[in-house]
Amino acid sequence: MEIRLYYEDTDSGGVVYYANYLRYLERARTEFFRNLGCDVGVLMEKGFLFVVTHVNLHYHLPARYNDVIKIETIVGEMRKASFILTHQIFLKKNDALLLDGQIKMACLGPEGKPRRLPDEMVQVLK
Repeated sequence: MEIRLYYEDTDSGGVVYYANYLRYLERARTEFFRNLGCDVGVLMEKGFLFVVTHVNLHYHLPARYNDVIKIETIVGEMRKASFILTHQIFLKKNDALLLDGQIKMACLGPEGKPRRLPDEMVQVLK
């Protein structure tokens, strides 16, 4: 996935504000599943809720206004009710690594208790 960075993404130092990377990774996760034919919104309607339970990010280099970044997402560990996605963000113009990290997601039922991942998501994650 590619994203162009706008002035609103930057801090007073002219670089992308660190917390904005979490928003970019959220978009990348949604598009990752959508591109594989797994609509998270449809799963939510069926009572499968997905929450972030752990974030581990390593910031390597800053991105700046008007840069275009590329986000790559791959599946890491998968368990019965959770999975880890590994993300890397690169600067498009030279492939410099800006950020890498892992995000652990848990599947919950409507009552907020852990729930086994839906079969359609398990197939996509494999």
